[in-house]
Parts: sequence; C-alpha cells; structure tokens
Amino acid sequence: MIFWIFIIAIGIWAIWYFEKSHNSISKQLSKNTSIEILKRRFAKGEITEEEYDEKRAVLEEDEYLNTHP
Repeated sequence: MIFWIFIIAIGIWAIWYFEKSHNSISKQLSKNTSIEILKRRFAKGEITEEEYDEKRAVLEEDEYLNTHP
C-alpha cells in the first residue's frame, strides 16, 4: 500500500516538474521569437528606430513581469 502511494507521489511530482520546465522553455522561446520578429521588421525598414525601442521595451518589461511575480 505504501509502495503505491510512493509511486503515485513520484508520478505527480514528475508531471508537475516537467510541466513547469515546459512552460519556462515556452515562455523563453516566445520571447525570443517576438524579439527576433521585431529585429527583422526593423532591419527591413518596416518600423522606425523609435518604434523598435518602444516595442522592445514593452517585450522586455513583459518578460521581466512574467519571471518575477
């Protein structure tokens, strides 16, 4: 009986651990993708330097708020 409780507890911990890791990686990939898109738009001349700086600041602020609750 104790064995099965132990196995279930390990399973729940493993699911929680991997879900937490996956969410962290997804957020980082999302940030990088957003920044990369912004850089490409600036490089193509689609946005001005001022627009680039404003949008980059917003993305970095959002990233900071998501990692520091």
